[in-house]
Parts: sequence; C-alpha cells; structure tokens
Amino acid sequence: MNPEIPIEAFEIFATGIDHPECVAFDRNGVLWAGGEAGQIYAVSPDGKSRLVATMGGFCAGLAFSPNDELFVCNPGLGIVRVKPSGEFSVFASHAGQHKLICPNYGLFDAAGNYYVTDSGNWKKNNGCLIRFDPQAEGRVLSGPLGYTNGLALSADERSLFMVESNTDSVFRFELGPDGSAGRPELYASECGRFPDGLTLDAAGNLYVCCYASDEIWRINPAREKSLFAWDRWAILLGSPTNMAFGGKNFDELYVANLARTTISRGKIGRRGQPLANQKS
Repeated sequence: MNPEIPIEAFEIFATGIDHPECVAFDRNGVLWAGGEAGQIYAVSPDGKSRLVATMGGFCAGLAFSPNDELFVCNPGLGIVRVKPSGEFSVFASHAGQHKLICPNYGLFDAAGNYYVTDSGNWKKNNGCLIRFDPQAEGRVLSGPLGYTNGLALSADERSLFMVESNTDSVFRFELGPDGSAGRPELYASECGRFPDGLTLDAAGNLYVCCYASDEIWRINPAREKSLFAWDRWAILLGSPTNMAFGGKNFDELYVANLARTTISRGKIGRRGQPLANQKS
C-alpha cells in the first residue's frame, strides 16, 4: 500500500531531544517535549531546544490545560505539573483508591477535565481510563482494559478516542454530560504495529502513530482507514509515538521519534483541530 504523502514531506525540526515520546504546543507556539530520563524541553519555532527541567523517571504524555499549565505523565512519579520556570510538583499518584501504575497519556477538555490513560502492566490487561475533574478529583471511567495509550477528543467533546496498543486497535467512548464514559466501542482495528499516539485534524480525520512500524495511519469520519505516511528507513519517522499540529497556518504535523533524538515536522497541508489551550 502506498502512503498518501511521501516521506519527503517530512524533515528534522529539532535534534538533541533524549528519545522523546510526546510533543505538545503551548498557546504561544512553543513546542514542549519530554525525555527518557525525565527531561522537559521547550523548543522554539526555529527548532532550538532548551532544557527546562529534569525530574527523573521517564516522561510520556504531555498536555496543556485550558489555562496553559503543563501536565506530564511520568510512570515513576505519577502525573506531574511543570511550571515554565522548571519547578515541578506531583499532581496525582492516585485516582480515588486506584494507584496509578503507568500513567501514559493525558488530554484536557475545554472545561478543564483531564482524561488520562493508565496503561497498567504489559499484557496483564489491567489498563484503565481515568478522569480528573477541575477540582482534581480523580476516578476510573473504564477498565480493566488492555495497554491503554494515546487519546484524542472530538471537536464537540462527545467522543473520546483511545489507543489499545497491545491489540493494534482504537476504541471510542461516548462521553456523557455528567462526566461518565460509555462502554468502549471498537473504532478501528489493525492500525499498524503498536499504535501509540492520536491526533485529529479540523475535518475530523484521526491520525494514529505506530511505534513498531514507523508509520502514521489516517482514519476518516466514515472509519475508512488508509496509510498516511511511512518511513522505510526509520529516520524521519523513527518509532513515532505522538503528534501535534502547529506552524503558522496550523497545517504542519510535528512527530516525536522515540527511537531517535529528534522531532520531525511534516508539511501535510491539512489543518489541525485546536486543543483545549489553543482555542480562542
């Protein structure tokens, strides 16, 4: 299967990032990324990186709240809040009575609710989906699940998409006005090998980064799946894990390469869906 866009549409945007798993833009257009030794980096629009903090452990998912506060999933510490100064503190190690095993990825809705996947242990089927309300009260919404991973929230905030990496699948949850989540519905299967991260464009297309197959899949609103990009040499997409839309026209896709020390940028000609901190 030929990909929709050639790998030449991508380029190296930033280097010297210690095996980044996730990227996220603040509302000023600065790209933030985490490292495998607990580093937090800020990358300017010209690709120059700056080390902001080192907290130990491993930094997985990054997300900005509607107030542009940075939250980081760090399995060794829990969920960590990081200030622009580099000062950090643990936001949560539990959700109610549930002790976080492997917090992996989080995102915010416009009201300040924070959805997080706890992957659990590999092949133990003890993963779950968690929600923290704006008062920081956490509860498990769904589980036990497989190895839960990346998340994406529809523009109307009624559908939450979630990767289950061990089954190469994407699930959809219908979100209720009371903060509940319906039963997980299989949205797409056979999404490459070890899908990891998700993002949405403005047209409702869902993009899936695949760690073990160096590719990105696109799932349109009709749930038709297509290979969007693939790097046979694993240089510009080297175990890609998470993505974020950015750039002057919000039509560039920035990709974290966990197997390398780089962040790639793809000029894909599709506008992204703004996240909670990017909405005017």
